[in-house]
Amino acid sequence: MENRTIETDILIIGAGPVGLFAVFEAGLLKLRCHLIDALPYPGGQLMEIYPKKPIYDIPGCPSILAGDLVQNLMNQILPFNPGFTLGERAEHLEKQADGRWCVTTSRGTKHLAPVVFIAGGLGSFEPRKPPIDNIEFFEDKGVEYFVRYPEFFKNRRVVIAGGGDSALDWTIYLAEVARELTLVHRRTEFRGAPDSVEKVQELAKSGKIKLITNAQVTGLHGNGKLDGVVIQHDTEGEFTVETDYFVPLFGLTPKLGPIADWGLELDKNAIVVNTLDYSTNIQGIYAIGDVNTYPGKLKLILCGFHEATLACQSAFKIARPDQKLSFKYTTVTGIEGLPL
Repeated sequence: MENRTIETDILIIGAGPVGLFAVFEAGLLKLRCHLIDALPYPGGQLMEIYPKKPIYDIPGCPSILAGDLVQNLMNQILPFNPGFTLGERAEHLEKQADGRWCVTTSRGTKHLAPVVFIAGGLGSFEPRKPPIDNIEFFEDKGVEYFVRYPEFFKNRRVVIAGGGDSALDWTIYLAEVARELTLVHRRTEFRGAPDSVEKVQELAKSGKIKLITNAQVTGLHGNGKLDGVVIQHDTEGEFTVETDYFVPLFGLTPKLGPIADWGLELDKNAIVVNTLDYSTNIQGIYAIGDVNTYPGKLKLILCGFHEATLACQSAFKIARPDQKLSFKYTTVTGIEGLPL
């Protein structure tokens, strides 16, 4: 498949809540946005780590679940039709002869834009891998750290390891997709939502899944492709479960990743910005949300929304150098496609 080249006004690295809100603010200024995220879906850590966790400091929302906030943000930016490159990590940054930036992803997709917003939260999320000697050999040969496409596991044998919300949620979902599904957890207690724990236990009692607790996967075997996992049980000892796929879901580790090598001024793994407009030391590149730092910085979604708003005002001057910025309240202008 030939690598794509995508052109836009503002390229946003990170599709978490702050990156999504930046699309809205840019849209009010008639600026097009495209977002890159290493995760296979928008929402950042809100969707990957705690989609069912209530958030209390969003203006106008006494309490809102993280997943619902993401959905609301997606609905809010719908009129502006942003583009998404998901499941790919921003790797390389290069200035072009015409003054635009080119950002190339881990899969070779190129993105051209005069302005880049880095809204990567705490950084790109990388899976926490279990300490299994040959696990890297079986990556993409039966070991998957994300469930990007659930239908990929249709009628397959799947072993999931983990005890948090992600492991529980995917166990519940894939129970109706996979031919055989086994959940392995090192304890009897789970860290996920109580209703999810109850659903998993009901699936186990009904025989739809196999639940193995007080155990962990310690080995993998197969001839070029995974065909089994070795499980070490606290009381039953070691045994093998035949499987087509092993999906360890032990959470994600945030890292700044390749962005750390782009020549940006850093302070303890955060990007230093000017609070006038949240620009970095490189013209045309801004950093908003948890990824940036400045005196008095608070790592709140609320603050990231403010930073995105001011960054968009500044970015307009770069993306539209021949136009005059005319800012009007949405209560006066409305939004195209939505009622006043």
